[in-house]
Amino acid sequence: MIKYLGSKRTLIPTILGAVRGVAGVSTVIDLFSGTSRVGHALKAAGYRVLSNDHNAYAATLARCYVQADAENVLEDATKLVREFNAMKGEPGYFTETFCVKSRFFQPKNGARIDAIREAIAAKGLDPELEAVMLVSLMEAADRVDSTTGLQMAYLKTWAPRAHNDLELRVPEVLPRAKHGKGQATGLDALEAAKVLEADVAYIDPPYNQHSYLGNYHVWESLVRWDKPEVYGVACKRADVRERRSIFNSRPRYADALRRLLAAVRAPVLIVSFSNEGYLAREEMESMLAALGDGECKVTTIENDFKRYVGAQIGIYNPQGEKVGKVSHLTNKEYVYVVSRECLCEQTPRGGEVAC
Repeated sequence: MIKYLGSKRTLIPTILGAVRGVAGVSTVIDLFSGTSRVGHALKAAGYRVLSNDHNAYAATLARCYVQADAENVLEDATKLVREFNAMKGEPGYFTETFCVKSRFFQPKNGARIDAIREAIAAKGLDPELEAVMLVSLMEAADRVDSTTGLQMAYLKTWAPRAHNDLELRVPEVLPRAKHGKGQATGLDALEAAKVLEADVAYIDPPYNQHSYLGNYHVWESLVRWDKPEVYGVACKRADVRERRSIFNSRPRYADALRRLLAAVRAPVLIVSFSNEGYLAREEMESMLAALGDGECKVTTIENDFKRYVGAQIGIYNPQGEKVGKVSHLTNKEYVYVVSRECLCEQTPRGGEVAC
């Protein structure tokens, strides 16, 4: 998996435990899928997963790790990885933008990324196999980048891993889950909530002003391969300024989340949220309890969470001098389990309510 702010790697046992605690679950929605780490774990546990994320790179990760099944893609993916690893570099848009105008990657690796990405585009692959190959390239690039994990900026001096040669690997694609084939969509979360149905919905919304599109704009451009105009030292896509999520706005956050939660089509919700987010624990618990005419039962699980690597490193000025002290190195992640009691025996596809 790529390095990712807000990764739920350490929370997966808690999330899986919460899902397993609900009787009769076969299908789970992952409404803000990100890297698909959670969706991948749910699929491995046998659940049919419906993943959604409006960013193209995240939807591609979901198409690889949730929708694609090993029995359909691994043989071809293995051959393509071997073919692409033998390719020589050919500098192009990616090299010019992310190795010359900015310094996210060494030019030798940028040239190979250019060549391999053009080769993927030229092959006209089936969407699932194409997603597997794009994820293979994205993860290979992630292993030789020169950042702290965010693409808001690159390191002043090259990270040691940036000197390594780019090498593709076959992603860990799983066999089809016991409860059926997964699905990946790239909808706005509010739209996805209206059309996806399941027994349980996992909801991990953005919780502050930081845009995932801005944080991972390199992956968005690599996946879309639309070679956009860029701005700033970090060479962000021009549309980072336009494609703003309502969930990055403090004044609009509570109303947006309330509307989203009300629209979700699942009798049980599992919501993860940080104590560094726009809503305090008490506000979130009150909002969740108010669902279903105030009949919801809310259980809160509290977890200590190590902050992202940038916070561990410290605060430095542009000259590389340490200028500040980080206030704290850990935060708290809350996992809220919400049961709409009157709906717990309702099937997700129109069954009768048993109250």
